[in-house]
Amino acid sequence: MPGTPRPTLFVFATLTVLTMQPGHTQISPATLPATIGQGNDAALSDYLKFLGQIAPAAEEGARTYLAAVRLRCRRMPAVDELRRAVSEGGGNPVLMGLIGAAHQQDVTARTRLIGQIQCGAAQ
Repeated sequence: MPGTPRPTLFVFATLTVLTMQPGHTQISPATLPATIGQGNDAALSDYLKFLGQIAPAAEEGARTYLAAVRLRCRRMPAVDELRRAVSEGGGNPVLMGLIGAAHQQDVTARTRLIGQIQCGAAQ
């Protein structure tokens, strides 16, 4: 993955390792039941807590991503949309970058990435 920040690779590798170990009780963020909690707010909260158990930077980056989409696009992504952004392919590049920026505590990268969020299509 040329050009991918090291912390992003670290978080992605951690997510991959934790979800692929045989007999391990961790599950993939993509397979977390959509019915956790009641309604989108509770489900998002539960999903974010789950990400925080995997890596605190993953939760922080996801919270930043959700807040930015809400402010820039005037909508709140559903939990299934966040789940796809975390798990499809190598993950949504902006979200993965925000996780890396959270890990590095890089405010400049965070600001730049927030500016790259595009509205209209599902993030």
